[in-house]
Amino acid sequence: MTEPATIARIYIATWNETDPARRRALLDASWTNDALYVDPLMRGQGHDEIDGLIAAVQQRFPDFRFSLIGEADGHGDHVRFSWQFGPAGADGPIKGTDFARLDQGRLHQVSGFFDQVPAAA
Repeated sequence: MTEPATIARIYIATWNETDPARRRALLDASWTNDALYVDPLMRGQGHDEIDGLIAAVQQRFPDFRFSLIGEADGHGDHVRFSWQFGPAGADGPIKGTDFARLDQGRLHQVSGFFDQVPAAA
């Protein structure tokens, strides 16, 4: 799973998965057990905490979905990709860029940055 585009697609699919069992299967398969996710608003370590973060985002924005912007790129065990978050099929009002570090092809640390956030969000 070390191809940057594949990693980014699975990452986005995990954040969009609303079925808890399927989301947990994605986390188990693509994130290390001690993975760390951090952005300006939240932080979680391990599958349980990261799963809880994703569920909280989905609860706050039930009709929003993540989608990739452009192509993911990477070198060695690092991957970078940009995304948008908004109603499916529309230009997302929230945009960001994430930087991931891999461990044996699985996500180990993800640092998220917001590139665009409306004042009301």
